[in-house]
Formats: sequence, structure tokens, C-alpha cells
Amino acid sequence: MASNSKWTAKQNKKFENALAVYDKETPDRWQNLAKAVGGKTVDEVKRHYEMLVEDVKHIESGQIPLPNYENTDEIIYP
Repeated sequence: MASNSKWTAKQNKKFENALAVYDKETPDRWQNLAKAVGGKTVDEVKRHYEMLVEDVKHIESGQIPLPNYENTDEIIYP
């Protein structure tokens, strides 16, 4: 199922929760993550994960400040 590349706060929360359930050792991890999020393809989920990993690396290295999450209902994730 194809979708646009934007992620809503709700989809991102579902993604984060699913990551806690489906770790690297889970068979069919990417399919399970895509199903848990809904409306995203396996490729979109993989790309979103890769972007998350890069963001964490940048944050941990001090290259970018922690985001301000005052109103997460309006955040649109790339």
C-alpha cells in the first residue's frame, strides 16, 4: 500500500511503540512494523527508521539540540 511520505504524530507514535515490540531479531520485522503503523509500505518504514537512527546519532553527538515537544499534535514527520 503506497502513501505519501509525510508521517503524522499518530503514525510516528505507532511506529515508536512497534519498535519496542519488534526488535532486530523479530522475523518479518519490517512487515510487522508497516502493519502496526498502517498506511505505510515496508520501504517507507525502513526509510523512516534509517532517518531516526541518523537523528539519534546527530543528537547524541551534540550536533543538533533536542527538539521541543510542546505540541506534538501538529508535528509532521518527514
